[in-house]
Amino acid sequence: MIRILLADDHAVLRAGLRLLINAQPDMECAGEAGDGLQLLARLESLQVDLVLLDLSMPRLGGLNALPAIRDRAPNTRVLVLTMHADEEYLRQALAAGAVGYVLKQAADQELLSAIRAVMRGEVYIHPAMTRALLEGVMDGPSLPVAPAASLSEREREVIVQVARGSTNREVAEQLGLSIKTVETYRARAMDKLGLTGRAALVRYAQSQGWLGE
Repeated sequence: MIRILLADDHAVLRAGLRLLINAQPDMECAGEAGDGLQLLARLESLQVDLVLLDLSMPRLGGLNALPAIRDRAPNTRVLVLTMHADEEYLRQALAAGAVGYVLKQAADQELLSAIRAVMRGEVYIHPAMTRALLEGVMDGPSLPVAPAASLSEREREVIVQVARGSTNREVAEQLGLSIKTVETYRARAMDKLGLTGRAALVRYAQSQGWLGE
């Protein structure tokens, strides 16, 4: 029996995943967590084989939680289940210890196949993300030359949170701003830096050392 811990801040999604998992003869949902800190606390009290991990969670996001999961439960596998179809997130997740990456739009039979694959010791990557990863390697992504100093402090705060996987709504809640204001700061910052797309934003933030802050 594969014992699984669900870590996602959306209760409705967790409920659906719980039903899907518990309907399988070889799986069971052993616990749930609504944010990264709660996840780490659950690991202290539960014996699980696999963590199904969302990247965008309050208090402690999935990417930042991965090293702690590896330290506290080195034998527990981590399968990322996310809405982020960006190869830079995939790279970071695998580098931090994840053994699989599945998009939420495929959270059904493909997810079950991914769980079984990683429990067999394989690495599972959503097919579309495999293509994106290969294209990124072949293209040799370049970084913008605009200096970070061109950003205001608030613009920097916004794009760091976005690069960590937060949605505009989540950034607005974290910084006490309106969604419209966050969108304005984000667009202005990306324009100043000459960036197009979230993947480029993540690469830039990583090159500046901001994602480890």
